[in-house]
Amino acid sequence: MDRRDPVEPVRPHVGNDTAGHPGTGAATGAGPPVEAAGSRAPASGPAGPRATEGVPAEREDALVAAVVKAVGETGGHVGSVFLRSRDNRSIVLAATCGASPALLGGWRLIPVNSPIPVAAAYRSGRTVHLADAEETMRRYPQLAVALPYAFGSASVPVRAGPESLGALTVVWSAPPGHAGLSRAQLRHLRAIANRLGTALADLRARGDSFAYDATTVPVEVPVPTAPAVRVGLFDWQLDTGTVVADDELCAIFGLRPDAFDGRADTLASRLHPGDRISLRATARAAVTDGRVLARRLRVRAADGYRTVELWGRVPEAPGAAVRRHLVGCVLDGAAGAAAVTAVERLRDGLFSLAPDGRVTYANHSLEQLLGVRVRELLGRRLWEVVPWLSDPVHEDRHRAAMVAQQPTAFLVRRPPDRWLAFSLHPDTNGVTGAVTPSGPPHSPSAGSGAAAESRESTGDPPGSGPGHPTPGDPTPGLPTARAAPARLGAIHRVLQLGSALTEAVTVDEVCEVVGDQLMPAFGGQHLAIYVIDEGRLQLLFHTGHHDRFLHWLEGRPLDTPLPGTEVPTSSTPRFVESRQDPTGPHPALSMDGVGAWAYLPLIASNRPVGTCILGFDELHHFTTRDRGILTALSGLIAQALERARLYDEKSALAHGLQNALLPHRLPVLPGIGTTGRYLPGTSGMNIGGDWYDVIPTEGGVALVVGDVEGHSVAAAGIMGQLRSAVRAFVTAGHSAGAVLSGTNRLLVDLDPGMLASCCYLRIEPRTGRVHAVRAGHCPPLVRRPDGSTEVLELAGGPLLGVDGASSYPETRLDLAPGSIIALYTDGLVEERGSDIDLGIDDLRASLAHARAGSLDELADQLLRKALRSRHRSDDIALLLTEYRPE
Repeated sequence: MDRRDPVEPVRPHVGNDTAGHPGTGAATGAGPPVEAAGSRAPASGPAGPRATEGVPAEREDALVAAVVKAVGETGGHVGSVFLRSRDNRSIVLAATCGASPALLGGWRLIPVNSPIPVAAAYRSGRTVHLADAEETMRRYPQLAVALPYAFGSASVPVRAGPESLGALTVVWSAPPGHAGLSRAQLRHLRAIANRLGTALADLRARGDSFAYDATTVPVEVPVPTAPAVRVGLFDWQLDTGTVVADDELCAIFGLRPDAFDGRADTLASRLHPGDRISLRATARAAVTDGRVLARRLRVRAADGYRTVELWGRVPEAPGAAVRRHLVGCVLDGAAGAAAVTAVERLRDGLFSLAPDGRVTYANHSLEQLLGVRVRELLGRRLWEVVPWLSDPVHEDRHRAAMVAQQPTAFLVRRPPDRWLAFSLHPDTNGVTGAVTPSGPPHSPSAGSGAAAESRESTGDPPGSGPGHPTPGDPTPGLPTARAAPARLGAIHRVLQLGSALTEAVTVDEVCEVVGDQLMPAFGGQHLAIYVIDEGRLQLLFHTGHHDRFLHWLEGRPLDTPLPGTEVPTSSTPRFVESRQDPTGPHPALSMDGVGAWAYLPLIASNRPVGTCILGFDELHHFTTRDRGILTALSGLIAQALERARLYDEKSALAHGLQNALLPHRLPVLPGIGTTGRYLPGTSGMNIGGDWYDVIPTEGGVALVVGDVEGHSVAAAGIMGQLRSAVRAFVTAGHSAGAVLSGTNRLLVDLDPGMLASCCYLRIEPRTGRVHAVRAGHCPPLVRRPDGSTEVLELAGGPLLGVDGASSYPETRLDLAPGSIIALYTDGLVEERGSDIDLGIDDLRASLAHARAGSLDELADQLLRKALRSRHRSDDIALLLTEYRPE
């Protein structure tokens, strides 16, 4: 140790002190806040030090731990947690790692029924794994339309027992052919989600009422990365010369932490000889001034010396003991400073963007190339500051780079005729960009297919600029409304709306799609859809927090002079930007709390269908682009609504016909209990030919379940004829085999070009004897009184309608009192791509383990899975019978 120039203890000055208070920051000239070495920094949330403690803080910690670990375990670059909303209609972004919510755009609040992976994982309770963009396009085309980037994703449910609380999703860069996550990684991801679900349930039991909505501010966590600046902490006892230092400070001074003897002399020996005296003077000044600000010191390094900064303060508290030590930090930012100096020497424009696109650094060459001062760029997005970068295609380049984590490049024309080449190089913490002068593209007139390399941005539209107001500009003399241009997030919402409308079949589905997609895309808070019925407006759909939004339009004739009635008759949209807008007639009818409206005509096939009204709580400026997009969307909505209304009318007629052919009530019989269920298919409008029936006989009861192939009105008609034929043969006293033989001959004689399956059982309640016969139908199930359940293997014949000479052998068996028989059609047990025998065995297991107090409850339990399916292609008939002799 070099002791030729030791740092002597300094006697502290005790008395009146004017040192600044810690944490006052730049306002008092204080340096970075520091603390004693070895202590732990207080936890802080995304907006600064945590203002709440206890259970809410634990929830934040659990969310942060989940997203950080999910990204680390999977090697992804984005991890997000969505939790269900207050009304259970949406899942809301609660925490994200590696992606700013601004980058996610309209994906902060997702309707539960949205056809995208994270919502599907929440609804189904299953993992949704999409290895790459090709698989995403195949399985979730709406997501691929809205986010057409090269990425893969995995979404897993966040559950607490059987309850679904939300979903956890991760995203990774996925060039074509990417294999996605391994099984082990998916297991780890599910384990992380399960731990989070358990933690949230425990916190809820302790009083945490976490409820999320559109106003929720999500927790943002950057992906862990190596620090750009090294910071070492210390506590220096000035009167004894002892120092408590953390490991990072020892490393900055080139000392091993386990070898440091805790003396200031040892640290001083690592300084340039000229700075040892400066260090003593710094310590004395700290006692007098109360703080040290950015005192530069030269620390010995392998290749000479490097410069560090010393920041510190004497704690402001009474007593000489407290005033005898200096707490602070040593900052080693030499590498960063050298990098900035090197970058500033370059002629190319260089900049750095945060994950949400805001500029965090720009060199002065960029200032020359863009024609915008650096101070105007910092903290803002390039496309918000530079007019000729305002085209959403350039914002899309940034989003593509961040989501796909792949470099991208494009050309932009700076008016009038200067071309610049932009290149973006992303990582999980942002984007490094470069701008260089370039020549014009080979094909300046190239269309959208060449936009990636030669997109021409022309700046302001022709005729615009000073003295030339453009359509959609605020009316002079009105309160200034905040402009809300249709940025990229809104355009993606529009694409998703158009895609979702093509899949919406019923009127309710169309209204839900419009409500879920249109308001978030344009920032509206209220939506109402009115349709024209017998020359009057009738409210079809409404959403928003004003229950009586524009209620005065209900029942109004079309010739009433109101904007809601004039818009469909004139086919011209109307945009009212404030309650004082002179272009908005009838201000007295405006509603308190609603500041702006967009009245959109719904025109289908050149015929007015109704009016769609979008409302805003505050003043709202509709830009020219807003107006154009909303007008175009109104046409899509009208076409989808008209198609859905026609579908609903035909569907109601068809299903009314089918319901008329099914039994309205089942007979009450001694010793026999029955209940039946029929579920139409949920995909497509066509009705099916499934039926069931219970027919009293002289000595017992006949049970029938059948299925005519196909889904059409013709199939329903044949079903009605077969049901009548079976009843006729049973009433005539025919045996079980003869009933099906006669029905088969009738179907062959009718020659409808259709086949049918059937299962027929006749039960004698007095003896428990069963006569059963089957024609190509699924075998019945029986549950014994002891709970054992089996498939009844019945002898059977071919399908009805194949051969008029076919015979159908009977099977006889005996029922024990308390037995339950289940007859059903294949729609209950058959799934595409799965063996029907597995479906039958699943139904058998469900029947065996179901706990129900009545046959009706049992039937509902057996149909629970089918009722949850939104895309069931086949209809279902189920008939349950309990043998309970008196």
